[in-house]
Amino acid sequence: MSSWTWFHRLASPPSFFRLADRLAPWLGWIALALLAYGWINGLFFAPEDYQQKDAYRIIYVHVPAAALSLSLYVGMAVAGFVALVWRMKLAESALIAIAPVGASFTALALVTGMLWGKPMWGAYWVWDARLTSELVLLFLYFGVIGLWQAFEDPRAAARACALLAVVGVINVPIVKYSVDWWNSLHQGSTILKMGKPSITAAMAWPLFASVIGSYLFAGYVILRRLQNELLQREAGTAWVRELMGKSRV
Repeated sequence: MSSWTWFHRLASPPSFFRLADRLAPWLGWIALALLAYGWINGLFFAPEDYQQKDAYRIIYVHVPAAALSLSLYVGMAVAGFVALVWRMKLAESALIAIAPVGASFTALALVTGMLWGKPMWGAYWVWDARLTSELVLLFLYFGVIGLWQAFEDPRAAARACALLAVVGVINVPIVKYSVDWWNSLHQGSTILKMGKPSITAAMAWPLFASVIGSYLFAGYVILRRLQNELLQREAGTAWVRELMGKSRV
């Protein structure tokens, strides 16, 4: 079987639905284990930071949320590009499934950043380059969600959302490199950078676990949302009727 044939089969809604049904539980359970390890060790057992004291512990929630806010937008833009070029229904559904999850993690990154900023900067919010560009990212997510709800035709809605997602991806490198390009109160990367992390192993391992666990959790939620989206869009097809018939048995 050629790679293109395999990709074509995977992209078909019934094939992807069955794959997601097998994969999602594994993602969910592994994510739960990693998050439990990361949060328990990071919030209660990791050593105190010599400068920020216990206030730094919010990184075990903030850093994964901030990383996901960027990664999920890139994933949404890739799905949007595929939807625009090849008109794939699966890509359109993925775009819509990712948007609320990405918006949630972006909002979480902003809220935890504000809570971290208060003891560090003396204010919950400053119009810093990193914070401002992250807020723009949240508005882009909201724009995609709003466009989806504004159209009655799902194909037309998906095209509009895809276009916004692709154009808006230019903000991702701005968020990522804002602390390097402009004078910023926001500190630089600690573990998500090239080279050796800037924190000790006792702090870093729970953070690694929290980041990976958060990515797996996001993957689990997106797969389940994508399954629901496929069921709604393919409601009249034979494979959905067959699936619904089996679920009633």
